[in-house]
Amino acid sequence: MFSLDLFGFRANWSPYYFLSLALILIGYYLLVYKFYPRFKDGERGKRKEVVLFTVGIVILYAVKGSPLDLLGHITLYAHMIQMAVLYLVIPPLLILGLPKWLWRFILNKPGIKQMFSFMTKPLMALILFNGFFSFYHIPLVFDFVKTDMWLHAGYTTMLFIFAIAMWWPLLDVLPEHKSLSGLKKIGYIFADGVLITPACAMIIFADTPLYATYSDPNAWAQALALCVPATTLSYLNLSGPEMFSSLSLLEDQRLGGVIMKIIQEIVYGAVLTYTFYSWYRSERKKEKEELSLYRQQHIQPQPSE
Repeated sequence: MFSLDLFGFRANWSPYYFLSLALILIGYYLLVYKFYPRFKDGERGKRKEVVLFTVGIVILYAVKGSPLDLLGHITLYAHMIQMAVLYLVIPPLLILGLPKWLWRFILNKPGIKQMFSFMTKPLMALILFNGFFSFYHIPLVFDFVKTDMWLHAGYTTMLFIFAIAMWWPLLDVLPEHKSLSGLKKIGYIFADGVLITPACAMIIFADTPLYATYSDPNAWAQALALCVPATTLSYLNLSGPEMFSSLSLLEDQRLGGVIMKIIQEIVYGAVLTYTFYSWYRSERKKEKEELSLYRQQHIQPQPSE
């Protein structure tokens, strides 16, 4: 098998993408540490928020700028790792990493407020994210999107925005935007898990390779051009993914579906557990407060003799 070093530094480490994310991170630090007084109700960035946002950006580079991105154009299992982390792990980190005052500044802009309110309605958020996620994995659509740089960038960016909308009702960032509470959140998580399952099941249980971008040498080379400079590809003699992986096409495909489902179950399971215990503590606190109020109103102190 050949090493990914064959494609060179630029294809493996995406220096321009690194610089873009570095500028975003510098801009974020300037906002939350220096320029926050210029915003209404602006406050200095809290350590937890800064850590979450920074971790989110670092992971974003790890899945989209590191050799994993290149490997995702070679094998489906690496691509599914990317998809799972990009849409199930990174959005909540970035959402919780932005201060409330910055969210309010963004969402109060004309046009953005109405669009965001529409996209983050629980039912709409579920339909948009899971619908576009499933549509993307239809073989005809997948192969078409994966072989066009601008279409691929546009679709994955749109799906990332829908992932943020999907996570928003669960995180209670702004009280005025709260749309779910208690058991409704648990039902929302279950529905999310069910809706994402058909795409994973199609990939796992298919009897033949589904995607030409991993099975057809010409389509594979065209998809590879999305992250490898044309000058590098021009002097390489490539035949297909088998040059870089010992897995058969069908094994690679099934592994990709299984990995996506496992990561989804882990993430949703963790969120479900946290949500359930938060609801349980809230209910217990409410019961204690009601019991205390009842005692104050109905149990009169006995007069001393």
